Amino acid sequence: MLLVQFKDAQGARRVGCLQNGNTAIRVLDAYTSTYQLAQAAIAKKCKLEAVVTAALGATVVAYSEVAEQGRLLPPLDHTDNAHCFVTGTGLTHLGSADTRDAMHKKVDGAIESLTDSMKMFRLGLENGKPAAGQHGVQPEWFYKGDGSIVSASGQDLRMPAFALDGGEEPEIAGLYVIGADGKPYRIGFALGNEFSDHVTERQNYLYLAHSKLRTCAVGPALLVGDLPSHVAGTSGIRDSQGAMRWQKPFVSGEDNMSHTISNLEYHHFKYPLFCRPGDVHVHFFGTATLSFAEGIKVEQGESFEIEVEAFGPPLRNRLVVDAEPAFVQNLVTSL
Repeated sequence: MLLVQFKDAQGARRVGCLQNGNTAIRVLDAYTSTYQLAQAAIAKKCKLEAVVTAALGATVVAYSEVAEQGRLLPPLDHTDNAHCFVTGTGLTHLGSADTRDAMHKKVDGAIESLTDSMKMFRLGLENGKPAAGQHGVQPEWFYKGDGSIVSASGQDLRMPAFALDGGEEPEIAGLYVIGADGKPYRIGFALGNEFSDHVTERQNYLYLAHSKLRTCAVGPALLVGDLPSHVAGTSGIRDSQGAMRWQKPFVSGEDNMSHTISNLEYHHFKYPLFCRPGDVHVHFFGTATLSFAEGIKVEQGESFEIEVEAFGPPLRNRLVVDAEPAFVQNLVTSL
């Protein structure tokens, strides 16, 4: 089941279920957001799919019309952006067979000769998939921002004027709502473009935190239920004329990861800060496929395109570079 949030022709919020080969959205009655659906499922102590099925209405709209008119919304959001955490974990994916072989060669040496990144990756290989009921090693973790940084499919990804790079990261994101009982409830998964400044990060790994404070994109659909163990798709970049100038397959899912989803979730939600009732969490699980790694520099006006069949329509976003703010040299005013 794939859910989509959007605005109708009058600008009102709606949520619906993709049907007819993902060409149509069947609108739900009584609910206008995924958040409302999630809270209802938590209160009823039932699966989200059951609430959705019971609420299916008679209205059907064309997905293409909604997308082309820029009316898509992220598949999960909060009415108050400050109550949406956007975070992620890195060094979690094995990548393609070639990438796996290269990574293993890098981590097979003496531990003292490894970079901090390779040490972290090796820890995941050794203990990122613990036995059921146990907790494995904690992954690399980072904060991206609040709900204000999340773009829907079709919306621009804005790169700050001070950034050195704006590169895609095709990932799967877990979407969560914290119940009134303080417990995290995973409502599903979505395609994501985690979008980072790889040039800044490459200068020094301690700049990772800076490189991640960027916008991101999620959607267009939310996959209800569990994540397939093997996820395969493509990540591409189109030039300003719409021609594909770079494209490469990418994989995700636990078959292609050095951590289990449950281990990554445990090490995020073990912090009480992230279990505040009513909050929303968008958590990126990482990737091993980047155009930046192949020397690609994405230019203003070019677009990112990420597609996985199981997640329905592709996630598309254009890169836009912000103008330098006039007050950049004096950001803080003393009172």
